[in-house]
Amino acid sequence: MLNPQCKPRLERRLVGSCNRWRFPKQPFSGDLLALSQMCKALNIDLDDKDAHKYPDRLCISKIQKLLSEEVKNNKATKSGEETDVVLECLGYMWELHQAQLFQSQTLAKLYLTTLMHRTKTYADSTVPYPASGKTKEVPPVKKMFISLKINDPSVNRSAFALALKNLYMTNVDISVDDLLGVLASAHILQSSHLFQRCVTMMMNELSPSTLKAFYLAGCKYKEEQLTIACEKWLEMNLVPLMGTQIYLRQVPQDLLLKVLKSPSFPKKCCFLERDIGQGWMPLFLCLRLHNITSGRDLEEIRHINFFPESWLVRVTANHYFTLENGGDMAHLREFSSQAMRFGMIVNKDFTTYSRIISLYGFFFEIKGIKHDATSYSFSMQRVKHTDLECPALCEYITISVKAERLVTYQIRAYTFVEGKWQQFETNQITQKFRCNKKCCKSYVLKIQTVGSPIYASFAFIFPVT
Repeated sequence: MLNPQCKPRLERRLVGSCNRWRFPKQPFSGDLLALSQMCKALNIDLDDKDAHKYPDRLCISKIQKLLSEEVKNNKATKSGEETDVVLECLGYMWELHQAQLFQSQTLAKLYLTTLMHRTKTYADSTVPYPASGKTKEVPPVKKMFISLKINDPSVNRSAFALALKNLYMTNVDISVDDLLGVLASAHILQSSHLFQRCVTMMMNELSPSTLKAFYLAGCKYKEEQLTIACEKWLEMNLVPLMGTQIYLRQVPQDLLLKVLKSPSFPKKCCFLERDIGQGWMPLFLCLRLHNITSGRDLEEIRHINFFPESWLVRVTANHYFTLENGGDMAHLREFSSQAMRFGMIVNKDFTTYSRIISLYGFFFEIKGIKHDATSYSFSMQRVKHTDLECPALCEYITISVKAERLVTYQIRAYTFVEGKWQQFETNQITQKFRCNKKCCKSYVLKIQTVGSPIYASFAFIFPVT
């Protein structure tokens, strides 16, 4: 006779010092007496007479650790398993599992408080047996109903749903738009892991559009690392982004005051003066910023906050002194490295190319002429402001009344022919330019080449007279 195969016996776990026990793989059954004995073994004051009135007195951390252990190890709650707790909140009924409930201290306290109140009510209403004097045991409940009231306007249903989803999943996808609501929900649910994750995400997602909301959230929840991160971000970005992406009305006043008073705040934090721009400094020192003579162009360069303010102030001051001295460029001494340059590109399609240059009240026309397929000439001449095609422009620009202007200049032309560069140039010529026909024209650079296009350059300085 074959012996039937014996089924493995389930090990029972003793809870407390009496016969209250359960299977380890089963979730907490709601037996308050077993829970009470277990809490005594853990030195948890669950039998406080006023615990149901003041749930904050419950030391929930040890209970939470014990009852949520099976969630991590056994993953008891599977998809489709019947829920045993219903949470009423934000006008919704959220169906949850008791095992996951204890990952939130707030929900755990609500659950235990409701359970204690139910047990006490049942005990008060139960009539003792005449013979033994014992009372009936509290019958099991299929679903426990708990209620949570939230008055925080930051919490909406979508964010709260994500917070509850975190009870079941370790990494819930949270968008930047939902961060504030999920942070507030995590604070209410007392879910420290989710709360810290939101804080970390906020620190990584700081931008002009999120700075104010994230800073105020850090102040509200007294999260120092978040407020410090906001202060540091504003220190580094206030000057570069002011007026383009950051506006003062969007920055909390106390945050702005902290940043402006901070000794580490870069008062003149242009790109080249920051750590990231130090490596580019030698390159931009070679730029001829004094060639920028338009006030509008200088203002635009100042607005982008790329160059140190001292550089632009020096350029502006030199322009002012040059104007004050009738055009004498006393600050420019080396022609090869400091001469002001203007240019043109001459293609085969053009026969004549000219451009008017206005500089410290003097007007010059630079001109390139194509005589035939291989012959070109380049020259410059002084022009009266009254001879300009658009005299109305003179109402808004500087005009010099000096009869003559001493100019040192050089004309060059470059073109690429058969894999090599051809270069044509005049010497450095110093000449007085007047407004009459005899003395208004420069030396003419004449070249013969089959190359195209031709790059012409006019470099000149107004020497001190």
